[in-house]
Amino acid sequence: MKYINRFLLLRLWTLAWLTSVWVLLWGSLSPANVLSGIVVGLGIMLLLPLPKVPVEGRVHVLSVFKLICVFLYYAIASSFSVAWLAVRPKAPPITGVLRVRIAIKSDLVLTLCVDALNLIPGTMVLEIDQTRRLVYVHVLDMGSQKAVDAFYRSVRLLEKLLIAAFERDSDWQPSPLHFQDYQRYHGVLGDNIATPVEVRDDKRIDDERKGDWS
Repeated sequence: MKYINRFLLLRLWTLAWLTSVWVLLWGSLSPANVLSGIVVGLGIMLLLPLPKVPVEGRVHVLSVFKLICVFLYYAIASSFSVAWLAVRPKAPPITGVLRVRIAIKSDLVLTLCVDALNLIPGTMVLEIDQTRRLVYVHVLDMGSQKAVDAFYRSVRLLEKLLIAAFERDSDWQPSPLHFQDYQRYHGVLGDNIATPVEVRDDKRIDDERKGDWS
């Protein structure tokens, strides 16, 4: 029931957003524009539906504020770092692709994490393995172990803040959509895919996943 209520709220929010965009495009707020915006919004939602992305946690405002502050810090610091790499009187930095395992359960929060990495200068996500929760990131500066370690530390901190802001264990309410690929999702982490769900040690598997950053 909670999932259905959340789904309806999200659909209503999407309709309201599409209606607002329609009114802004027309440039005037009138009953006719609002009604036509609702009709157009419903048509878009019915004819061009977006994939269902379940919302399975709660938003914690203070943690979101911390996340924004840390993200802005990384964005500003990385901007200066990239600028220095461009003008320093040395050879161009060594670039490469690093693989990171993300301990985030929700696809929605994983998308936010990927967006944050893409918006930070010097990093660009090239590929996402959704099942294994692996992210392949192009890093501008891999010239030293210190630079590589700094990248992994930044990803770990962003992941920690995202979990604290959106999917704490105490608030986690997995939707039916989350477990559609459940066995395969856990099986790639070293457990036997053929093992029945009822005898699986899922807590152990999740704990191992959260600690694996290779």
